[in-house]
Amino acid sequence: MRCLVTGATGYIGGRLAPRLLAAGHRVRCLSRSTARLRDVPWHARVEIAEGDLTDPASLRAALDDIEVAYFLVHSLGRRDFEQVDRTAAGNFAAACREAGVRRIVYLGGPEPPPAVRTSAHLRSRAEVARVLTDSGVPTVVLRAPVIIGSGSASFEMLRHLTERLPAMVTPRWVGNRIQPIAVRDVLSYLIAAATLPPGGYDIGGADVLSYAEMMQRYARVAGLRRRVIVPTRVLSPWLSAYWVGLVTPVPNSIARPLVASVVHEAVAHDASIRTLVPSVHPLGFDEAVRLALGKIRNADVETRWSSAAGRDAAAEPLPSDPEWSGGSVYVDERSRAVDAPVAALWQVIEGVGGENGWYSFPLAWSVRGWLDRLVGGVGLRRGRRDRDRLRVGEALDWWRVEEIVPGELLRLRAEMRVPGRAWLEMSAVASPDGGSVYRQRAVFLPRGLAGHAYWASVVPFHGIVFSGMARNIASRAEEVVAGRPDVAA
Repeated sequence: MRCLVTGATGYIGGRLAPRLLAAGHRVRCLSRSTARLRDVPWHARVEIAEGDLTDPASLRAALDDIEVAYFLVHSLGRRDFEQVDRTAAGNFAAACREAGVRRIVYLGGPEPPPAVRTSAHLRSRAEVARVLTDSGVPTVVLRAPVIIGSGSASFEMLRHLTERLPAMVTPRWVGNRIQPIAVRDVLSYLIAAATLPPGGYDIGGADVLSYAEMMQRYARVAGLRRRVIVPTRVLSPWLSAYWVGLVTPVPNSIARPLVASVVHEAVAHDASIRTLVPSVHPLGFDEAVRLALGKIRNADVETRWSSAAGRDAAAEPLPSDPEWSGGSVYVDERSRAVDAPVAALWQVIEGVGGENGWYSFPLAWSVRGWLDRLVGGVGLRRGRRDRDRLRVGEALDWWRVEEIVPGELLRLRAEMRVPGRAWLEMSAVASPDGGSVYRQRAVFLPRGLAGHAYWASVVPFHGIVFSGMARNIASRAEEVVAGRPDVAA
């Protein structure tokens, strides 16, 4: 089928487009700026139409010859999002009708019980569903609750609240029932919706949990201690949203409508889609979180921040996701020009650790090693197998060699005791003048509040340790050339 995906640079649209392609469909993406899709891996396999849903004239060419049109845009974050989405839906519905589109598919939110004062967010979602359904074009509306996947605003709220607060005073709504669904299952339902009978369908995961239970189970999957959660009547939705905005990186403009929405229960009351789409077996909450965190069973990827091999890509961050999405990652980057060829610089890089040391503030490294041994860690006592050569998988002091690209890259994974996961990456890049550039990157993924506190405590020393390391490795490479001319070859 010929499909149009609106919101292709958004959270769901950016994940749906390549899956439609994999299912054998032809895909056209509508974007206000074609440049925003220029670097996605599937760019060359889709048509890209430039247009704006608030500009009816720009939609005609985008919908030409389209059979199924996906409406996946939402203006959450703007003060006037209800008006903007109403206008966009009206324009889209009219354009689809005029173009002879056979099917509209819309991903909306849960429908609260009748006669209940609902949030602006859910009210807007329901209004958009009505506008599209009343278009005269057969329409499928999927009503999704909290979506579990890295980059989902609801998941990011859950992630950061749980990781940063070992104890919390919470509003009463943490006891409300929610049926969270993995983003992988949402995408499967969206693809199936192209051939479903028109109508509205509730979609949800395998588990029905309270928000408090979701935080506790997230903590367990993430390897955190059980959280202390004390519900109170004091926190209003407005105060709750303000509190979420302080604790998490989710912007207040998005946190406010989301918090106002979770005041309502979000459970799939209509399970008919399970019968209509028996190929989808919704994941449980724990497994959905494992996918979002990269914790896949029987795979060695949970320790690799740099690789997505073997992971469910739908649950991973994408470059098009908002900058506030994804787990906390602290990075210290350094670079330095080296008056020596790559071969000399690489010789020094591959020789770090063990008897050769770490080229910076030896006392600091020794003290850190002693402290690590005091808490049961490996310290610096392991040294290295060979003075000059390294291989993937071997121990190097308190590191493990995770990746080597000879002459280019050395990546080490920390095995010292820290509240999180850490890597050190060193690379050599050739310069046009015959010299080279040394690049160094330390990456830390904190676990819980202790992880954030740990990073804050060591940051003051990075200026001494890491800058000194970059400076001394560069100097040592230049000394190698001065003392051994054959290295330059």
